[in-house]
Amino acid sequence: MKLNELKPAEGSRKKRKRVARGPGSGHGQTACRGNKGQLSRSGGGASPGFEGGQMPLQRRLPKRGFKNPFRTEYAVVNLEALNRFDRDATVDVETLQQAGLLRKDRAGVKLLGNGELNHPLVVRVHRVSRTAKEKIEAIGGRVEVI
Repeated sequence: MKLNELKPAEGSRKKRKRVARGPGSGHGQTACRGNKGQLSRSGGGASPGFEGGQMPLQRRLPKRGFKNPFRTEYAVVNLEALNRFDRDATVDVETLQQAGLLRKDRAGVKLLGNGELNHPLVVRVHRVSRTAKEKIEAIGGRVEVI
């Protein structure tokens, strides 16, 4: 078998319907859209959420809460994830990115105290929880808030 002999399986490829290409095609004149009306026009059709004049769902439901557009989101790293770094190493945003611990670009990095740390480290991040700071300093490490 050669590359030029390859063909798709019988019936797996279907020719697309070519509408509005004259009366001989069987799909001429109205191009399968029927006669007159909203759906026959170009650009026709109801907008998303339109319910035929009934009050749309997004307007029937009550408005609740507030979304702060100026909120700062931090990428979260747990304490147990820092065990992969060498003893007395300096862990900052760049080393965390190289280790694959940060997925998305956020305003900064926050260290949480989930898990245990086995050796002292120097940690430089934007935010640190109280438990994480206590655990790092208890084993002789240091925390620097950027």
